[in-house]
Amino acid sequence: MSQQLADVIISSNAVFTGLSDQPEPASIAIKDNKILAIGSEEEIRSYSGERTKVYPFHDQLIMPGFHDFHLHMMDGAVSMNGVNLFSARSEEEALEMIRTFAEARPEDSWIIGNSWDAGYWDTQQLPNRYSLDRILPDRPALMFHAEGHYVWVNTKALEIANINRDTEDPSYGMISKDKNGEPDGLLYEKAMDTVFRHAYNFTKEQKRELFANFLNHAASLGITAVHDLFAIEALEMLNDYDVFKEFEEKGELTARIHLWPALNGNLEHVKQLRETYQSDKLRVSGLKQFIDGVITARTAYLLEPYADQPDTRGEASFPPETFKKWVVEADKEGFSIRFHAIGDGAIRLALDAYEEAQKTNGKRDSRHSVEHVEVIHPDDIPRFKELGVTASMQPDHFAMSERGVYTDRIGSEREKYVFPIKTLQEAGAKLAFGTDFPIDVLNPLLQIYRAVTRIDSSGEAVWHPHERITLAEALKAYTAGPAYGSFREQELGTLEAGKLADIVVLEKNLFDIPTEDIPDTKVQVTIVDGKVVFEHTKALTGN
Repeated sequence: MSQQLADVIISSNAVFTGLSDQPEPASIAIKDNKILAIGSEEEIRSYSGERTKVYPFHDQLIMPGFHDFHLHMMDGAVSMNGVNLFSARSEEEALEMIRTFAEARPEDSWIIGNSWDAGYWDTQQLPNRYSLDRILPDRPALMFHAEGHYVWVNTKALEIANINRDTEDPSYGMISKDKNGEPDGLLYEKAMDTVFRHAYNFTKEQKRELFANFLNHAASLGITAVHDLFAIEALEMLNDYDVFKEFEEKGELTARIHLWPALNGNLEHVKQLRETYQSDKLRVSGLKQFIDGVITARTAYLLEPYADQPDTRGEASFPPETFKKWVVEADKEGFSIRFHAIGDGAIRLALDAYEEAQKTNGKRDSRHSVEHVEVIHPDDIPRFKELGVTASMQPDHFAMSERGVYTDRIGSEREKYVFPIKTLQEAGAKLAFGTDFPIDVLNPLLQIYRAVTRIDSSGEAVWHPHERITLAEALKAYTAGPAYGSFREQELGTLEAGKLADIVVLEKNLFDIPTEDIPDTKVQVTIVDGKVVFEHTKALTGN
């Protein structure tokens, strides 16, 4: 049989295959959508024919494509058109940013913003609707808190959503009210839903445009696969699987998309979705649900009360028995399950539910996961390995919360077990990293940087230096970890012959530069399924 010839050969002195802990010189032969062979320049030369394109990348790093294990595509795409308030250091500064943004977009019916955090403001006081009314009296405004579990809205938004002093709180969440009993413009958890239904009422055409923007943005950051996780019922109207399918049929899906609809007891519906969407590029991978909220809003579910508010320990979004029943039923149907669990009470409940499924249905390779794992009880750390559960984490999250506020909420005892990435890994947990975009920016290298430095929100201090992991470990948690977490380790996650050609080339070798330069390192080329989906200006000038 004659030697197969490659369509493309790429080579570099720094290729991180993910099979060892250091990059090494190598050439990679690609044919169609697969890696044909990988080896020395000599070994790969025989794969080169007259039509083969050859691209040498010298000292630039070639590695498996980034695989974001946790994000929200469509609300992320909406936020790309919104105002980002993360850098504001006072309410006035945030308002000024919103005003400037709104003036520049007179055609937008809703003014949407994200990532404000009063923990960073000079007063540390939560805002209210009246300040937004001053700058936006006539257009509805919706501003997401940095953690995405509560919003700040103006009077116009409340009117459109028909929220007033008589509106009752939902089953999980709260309409914040002032001393006169009037809504003050802060909506927590499920109380946000009615506002979303109005703000996110997009046409098919708008959804196509949003999705295309998301795909372009992801490709420019070297992201070749993503996991789109159920967020909240009200955002489901954004998630138009038909639009995703349309892109796939036109050959315009430039990232592999894994969909995780809601775990809510409605198994017939999701079984149908799983049958419908099951391709290489677009598939339903399992189910997702929230057990709790977030620490700063005190909606995370703790085993013991909050240190700064002893009358509450947060609560679970549904009764524990409901979660267990749903998990046992879905596990029996072969679904992988993922729970948002931030507080130690929520993490324990997630693990208990997975254990119950194992006892009821028998042990199987289920690859369930816990999302975020922020404040964990030490007794629960070894259970990840025992139950085969993935720790799905977003390392930059610990730098997004103002550290002092975070510690005040949980107290110093629980603070010892915050974002315990290294501890979990050493206890045998499988790690998988992501961004939780749009809660955080989509750049994978920011997460890598936090995982290897543990530099906190101040930009100087280090939060638990003993929880740092190595650069190789962090890169594997962003490539091989998610591939394993989605049962795709035979096709994705490392650079090996026979695997799908999802590859990224970075402008610099991350192993050779100061760690503080990691987040700003640019992507040169992104290859998905053997095709170039992003190229930095003239990166591909081979022969």
